[in-house]
Amino acid sequence: MTENDPSAPHDGGAQREPGAQQSPEDAKTPPRGTPLGSGPQQQPSPWSAQGAAQQSHAAQPGQAGGHEQGAYAQTGQQPVGQGTGPQQAGQSGGYPWTPPGAQQQSPYATATMPAPAVPQQRRGPGKLVAGVAVLALIVGGGAGAAGGYLTAQNSGSGASYNALDQPVPAQQTATAPEGSVEAVAQKLSPSVVELQVSGRSGQGEGSGFVLSTDGYILTNNHVVEVAAEGGAIQAVFQDGTKADASIVGRDPTTDVAVVKVNGVKNLTPVALGNSDDLNVGQSVVAIGSPFELAGTVTSGIVSALHRPVRAGGSEGDQTTVMSAIQTDAAINPGNSGGPLANLSGQVIGINSAIYSPQSSGMGQTEATNAGIGFAIPINQARRTAQEIIDTGKATQTFIGANVSDAQQGGAQIAGVQSGSPAEQAGLKQGDVVTKVEDLVINDADGLIAAVRTRAPGDKVTFTLSDGRTVQVTLGGQPVPTN
Repeated sequence: MTENDPSAPHDGGAQREPGAQQSPEDAKTPPRGTPLGSGPQQQPSPWSAQGAAQQSHAAQPGQAGGHEQGAYAQTGQQPVGQGTGPQQAGQSGGYPWTPPGAQQQSPYATATMPAPAVPQQRRGPGKLVAGVAVLALIVGGGAGAAGGYLTAQNSGSGASYNALDQPVPAQQTATAPEGSVEAVAQKLSPSVVELQVSGRSGQGEGSGFVLSTDGYILTNNHVVEVAAEGGAIQAVFQDGTKADASIVGRDPTTDVAVVKVNGVKNLTPVALGNSDDLNVGQSVVAIGSPFELAGTVTSGIVSALHRPVRAGGSEGDQTTVMSAIQTDAAINPGNSGGPLANLSGQVIGINSAIYSPQSSGMGQTEATNAGIGFAIPINQARRTAQEIIDTGKATQTFIGANVSDAQQGGAQIAGVQSGSPAEQAGLKQGDVVTKVEDLVINDADGLIAAVRTRAPGDKVTFTLSDGRTVQVTLGGQPVPTN
């Protein structure tokens, strides 16, 4: 459900030489000091090219060697290409967005974007084996010397130390240090829930966190979308309590949704932080239910800010671009909708997507964590969640223009709607936006993400490639959900 890289992993496997087991006789070596050529016919060293060739000829029968953007950047049009996640008919779960042709059947709702495989360095088998042999000789000699030294030291000491004889340490009773990952986990875990969803088109699983004592829970749209039309949602809390939940409202363009649980009171809400106050390198903690492992806690840092990522749409769909927080905290399928928090225990983002190489096995493609995850900034999600709770709908920020990637960098205005905020600001077809306020715009997705982070009615300054600046008053309109 994020940007898809069309490149595919390449087979970096090197051709392997066929090998045969060496007989004990072949393994014998002459005593030290024996002149070369004296005595019985000597076998070539198994590490030499000659020895390898002879071993190859002596292989037993049956042994085998291994051969092995479209211009739709308009922020006020109908969403395009929705529904390639678990909610799509014909799928039973699965990641919301996958590359064309990939087999996808996993039920975990964390969006993924495939990454190219890292090229593997190819090495000659002769060099590799020889290196191992030398290393084994060195390590063997060192180990023997160390063993002899320890034996000499321990001989005659009389007394020995046995860890099994020592008493069990006293149980830790102090609270976790403030500002530690442990303290964040203790504070947030009671507020994080696992969401199990099902509908006519499939089923899935994700995460969410409590906003209010009376049961409002914030999560991703792609986590609950499969249950949008007559489906079922069950929330599972940290203590094992289960409760049915229903969708209050959702916004596919920002991948935010609010659900409410029924029959549960006195829940523990999270504390919300300020995502505009983040710094690259800042420590963060992620909590969620990866692969149905509820309550999983991971930690890392903020790797980057304002990263344009498509979360909630298929390839080529610009309606779902968000300005994401990038983190290396481990996020896997099922973490979606869970909180990303600072070390004060304040939620600063909603885990939404991962950039992942694809590994195939058992007839399906699995997304795996590669240390690159994305979270929706909480300031943007907070505004959307409040609108959903108040009205049942979200408002989309837009400028009323189609944009595409400019050849020299930036976002090129491809068309302007009559009466739109873009037209009123004086933007024209062919203009190239290179900055929004102080944020550099590299492409069309960057412009859309910068607009989406702001609220309708905000006044922002666009810098154009020719040096001109224009002030745009952002517009707003209700978000269509399907």
